[in-house]
Amino acid sequence: MRTRHRGRFAFIIVAMLMAGGVIARDYDKQAAEAAGAQMDAVTVFVDADWGGREDGAAREITRAHKAFQMRGYRLLGVETYTENGDLEGFFVSYVRGER
Repeated sequence: MRTRHRGRFAFIIVAMLMAGGVIARDYDKQAAEAAGAQMDAVTVFVDADWGGREDGAAREITRAHKAFQMRGYRLLGVETYTENGDLEGFFVSYVRGER
């Protein structure tokens, strides 16, 4: 019985992590929600592991830029996030309106 519960628990954890990753990568949806809520500023997290470390993060940041730019946001800044010396991702901030 215990093994069966562990298997279910592991499956639930994996499913939650995968769903979270999909949600986190949906920049069009995040940009639309921010614009719909008339937010003046918004910050999103771009995971450095999506698509590989060489250019995957750059592709993801570009996708985020396009999604937010289409809704009237401009880039404010990008901050790296490391954990125990390892690159985990980037916090990318956008503001609405003119410079």
